[in-house]
Amino acid sequence: MSSVLNNELGKIEIDKHVLAQLTYKAAVESYGLVGFSSKSKGIVELLKGENATKGVNIIEISENQIDIEIFVILQYGTNITTVANNIIERIKYTVETYSAIKVNQVTVNVQGIRVK
Repeated sequence: MSSVLNNELGKIEIDKHVLAQLTYKAAVESYGLVGFSSKSKGIVELLKGENATKGVNIIEISENQIDIEIFVILQYGTNITTVANNIIERIKYTVETYSAIKVNQVTVNVQGIRVK
């Protein structure tokens, strides 16, 4: 699946994986984020490198509107609410700026806390 933007010159298709990469790049710049996680069988695993986008779920609402759900591990000693709000704002701004696709909602699931 991909998001589609139509303009007077033609059609632009942006793959979900590209949106996941944009989301990942925006989030890792946020203070207090240790990394993305994947939950399998009750065990939280820190994802690194190319596997990190597995902690991002892009839900297509319409051709040019998406919801984003991420699974993260935060740094011990940071205010979870503040860090999560900063991540949400950064992801929304970055994805909308670079892709011109409207982000309806960003959901941050905190899977764990780590001493960095």
